[in-house]
Amino acid sequence: MDRAKKEQVVEELGRIFESSGVVVVARYEGMTVAQMQDLRARMREAGGSVRVAKNRLAKIALEGKPGSGMASLLTGMTVFSFSEDPVAAAKVVDAFAKTNDKFVVLGGAMGDTILDPAGVKAVAQLPSREELIASVVACIGAPAAGLAGAIGAPAANIAGILSTLEEKAAA
Repeated sequence: MDRAKKEQVVEELGRIFESSGVVVVARYEGMTVAQMQDLRARMREAGGSVRVAKNRLAKIALEGKPGSGMASLLTGMTVFSFSEDPVAAAKVVDAFAKTNDKFVVLGGAMGDTILDPAGVKAVAQLPSREELIASVVACIGAPAAGLAGAIGAPAANIAGILSTLEEKAAA
């Protein structure tokens, strides 16, 4: 790889480390191409990405960036999984690691916070951004639905009483 290509990779990795909500580092030694494609597909479906890069270039890219303490994790064959959603990449990596013993989570970073494997697992247990939005919308919508039901209930009761009275009068 020539110097210009290396500089381009360092710049790309720097953007990833700055803009991602979470970056997870894992060892993938012994995985097949099909398994790696499966991981990439799952990550893409969740709105994230997977990137393999030389550890030396990744360490250069980490200098002065959030999560620079993650550099100590970069030994051996490592892969970066990242997403803007602070939970999505961690969820996919955690689920993938459960089904593939050759994929070992080493840790990661959420901004300046360095995560160990247990930290990545804890982040994976959090609700995703979409789940949180759905919860907030449900909380906001619940009082309105209750109010509409309360307002509509007396009218329904009156209609029921009137129809009962009509039936009695007709009989």
